[in-house]
Amino acid sequence: MAAPLKRCLVRRRDGREQHGVAASCLRELRDKASGILAIDKAREPITLVLAEDGTIVDDEDYFLCLPSNTKFVALAKNEKWSSKSLDSSTAWLSESVDEVDSAAEKWKQLARQLKDDLSNIILMSEEDLQVLIDVPRSDLAEELAQSQTKIQVLQDTLQQVLDRREEERQSRQLLGLYLEALKNEDSILSKVAESETVPRKEMDVVDTGTSSTGTPAKTALSDQILAALKEKPAPELCLDSQDLELVLKEDTQALASALRWDKQKAETLQQACDQELSKRLQQVQTLHSLRSTSKGKKTLPWGDWPSSKRKK
Repeated sequence: MAAPLKRCLVRRRDGREQHGVAASCLRELRDKASGILAIDKAREPITLVLAEDGTIVDDEDYFLCLPSNTKFVALAKNEKWSSKSLDSSTAWLSESVDEVDSAAEKWKQLARQLKDDLSNIILMSEEDLQVLIDVPRSDLAEELAQSQTKIQVLQDTLQQVLDRREEERQSRQLLGLYLEALKNEDSILSKVAESETVPRKEMDVVDTGTSSTGTPAKTALSDQILAALKEKPAPELCLDSQDLELVLKEDTQALASALRWDKQKAETLQQACDQELSKRLQQVQTLHSLRSTSKGKKTLPWGDWPSSKRKK
């Protein structure tokens, strides 16, 4: 009695066209596949593998156990099956399902960690915390075998941990700015202290000769300040803030006469002193602002953190 025919689908490794074949045994299927797919005799014998996962089918009994319309890939001599040989019409679907399964498996794995020990929260990354926060409450309740009310409390707690980490990050950034401002203030104070260690003469009125109008030109600047202005390449950096103010208040023509400069050069010097003084004042204001902000920060108790979910 002849064995019943079984319907099968065959194609080449890199081909997309499938051919229907009816065969009563594995050998018959192999012979028909060689003819239908036009495989050269020199490249025989062919090997039949399952298109789904590349399983080699070389056992007659195994072939008879396969259902009808099973898909086969015919491999010629020296050819090997690879995952790229999957049916292109369903490959994208398989990848999509894998991604979904991977995402679902991740939140379930995280949920099991919390079920084993709730303190595992502190070991989770911010990304993991956000994954558990975004899981539907009903799904998480089912996975942890808890009521939705308790799951709401759990997700609120996770959100509090996430918010606290964000607050700590902002505090570290603020501390960095504060330390930077302290460095700038220390630099200014060191210059002031250095200038105060040098013995200063009284602020005598100095007669510097005659002005262009024939009247004696006088300045209230000390010999020390005049020497610094005349000899230093960047005198505005060597003077303290009080001396800078004196230079700015000085008459430009009198300053030029005292230094034996032209008026334009004296104006340039006063502009440089003005810019340096403004810069120092701005640094001091920034430092005071940072100190006020730091003192005004209050640490909220655990239960007072906002429970609203952070936008992603």
